[in-house]
Amino acid sequence: MTGTLINVATVLIGGTLGLIFGSRLPERIRRTVVAGLGLFTAAIGVQMFLETQNPIIVLISILVGGILGEWWRIEDGLSNLGGFLEARFTGSKSNHLEASAPQSRGESAARERFIHGFLTASLVFCVGPMTILGSIQDGLTGDYRLLAIKSVLDGFASLAFASSLGIGVLFSSLTVLIFQGGISLLAAQAQALITSAMMSEMTAAGGLLLLGLSISSLLELKPIRVGNFLPALVLAPLFVALVEYLGIAF
Repeated sequence: MTGTLINVATVLIGGTLGLIFGSRLPERIRRTVVAGLGLFTAAIGVQMFLETQNPIIVLISILVGGILGEWWRIEDGLSNLGGFLEARFTGSKSNHLEASAPQSRGESAARERFIHGFLTASLVFCVGPMTILGSIQDGLTGDYRLLAIKSVLDGFASLAFASSLGIGVLFSSLTVLIFQGGISLLAAQAQALITSAMMSEMTAAGGLLLLGLSISSLLELKPIRVGNFLPALVLAPLFVALVEYLGIAF
């Protein structure tokens, strides 16, 4: 858990610095920084996808995962969580009288900005091989060097995100704590079950999610409900195990 705690700290520190100094940066600079992060995230996503040994498995995982995500409304659930945190910690009132009144345009924009920052940062910080491999390594051996490297990257990313997307970015640290911490606690079991082939396809599926996130949230080219594809990260290794068990060759 040491690496996860370091990661949480860097997200909070970077996000806080982004909130404090971000307003001093011209809008064009903030937009350029986020666009740069978007380009980098897209490149990392492509690099991760190229690790696949069986693109068909990744395709099926993404399609089935997307259907399940839409059915379970995962993105809506994440949005609701972001809305709850925004209401709980940013002073937004939600009593019965105010709930019955139409929300002002400014309040609506602030809420959407909070949720957008929370979702974007949560997905960026929790999707990728460093998250999975680093958490497993930290949980099994206590070696948190890989997560320490990820923490530095996340710290700079959270600074840039917070300057443009606001305080919601800081609350993504809760997602990091729960997700990475959970993987670390289950590392022994996960390491015993996940083979290198399963990890490759899981990484490739994660790469597509990062690419979708870059297109949707960072570069804002096309709206994509990336959160609804998260089941693909679980389905990819399961499909690999099924294919190996049945002896199917694509």
